[in-house]
Amino acid sequence: MPLHLRLLLPALCLATGFALGYIQPVGLVAGAALAGLLLYPNRYASKASWTLLSLLACIALAAHAVPGFSATPLWPARQLSADAPPYTLRLSWDKLLVGVTLLAWWLGQPRLSKAISPRVWLTAASTLLGVPLLALALGLVGWQPKWPPGLWLWLMVNLGVTVLAEELLFRGLLQTCLVNWLGAWQGIGLSTLLFAAVHIPFSPLFAVVAGLAGLGYGLMLHFSGRISLAIALHLAINVLHLLLLSYPLRVG
Repeated sequence: MPLHLRLLLPALCLATGFALGYIQPVGLVAGAALAGLLLYPNRYASKASWTLLSLLACIALAAHAVPGFSATPLWPARQLSADAPPYTLRLSWDKLLVGVTLLAWWLGQPRLSKAISPRVWLTAASTLLGVPLLALALGLVGWQPKWPPGLWLWLMVNLGVTVLAEELLFRGLLQTCLVNWLGAWQGIGLSTLLFAAVHIPFSPLFAVVAGLAGLGYGLMLHFSGRISLAIALHLAINVLHLLLLSYPLRVG
């Protein structure tokens, strides 16, 4: 895809957020800097330094550590599960910006898609079964089937913000670079550990579950060459969590 078309993704995000009052001028500057970093890499910078700077910039934005952004409330706090605290749905413009800018970068990368092999289906099945069972075994969630109102709004935000940003950052950017530098299994393993580490603030046990999930997403990308399948698997895990288990996490 031509660069000028890919640039529309972060530009539309920034323009919309600014027009609605959720992105301030300093956020516009930060967003433009991120787009310039990812889409116009400096040929004088080494690949390692560019990757590290890109990772730090994306993580800072996704973690809401950069000023100039405020979230749009979409749901008031509501209790989705009897054993979990109330949950508020918000649209985080900084994390949305990370996702769409990384998508613009990814669309400019060479395609390495592979044939769908039995390993792809085995990875999907193992992840879809193993992650919920591990979360149940560790007591992080309970069996809480439900069909919450506003499900489609949650789906759009979860896919377009959370899943898109995390998969393009940890699998598309980080894992791809690590695999190129260290080899397949070392690269997948290290990116999985880093994905687990960023979930430690939620709880150490949740980080263990996130690590198992991240391993599944990483293997999905490795075996298929398609980031779209890693995104689909991540979304499927999140949907199972919402519809069948305590959401977001069990109290205590």
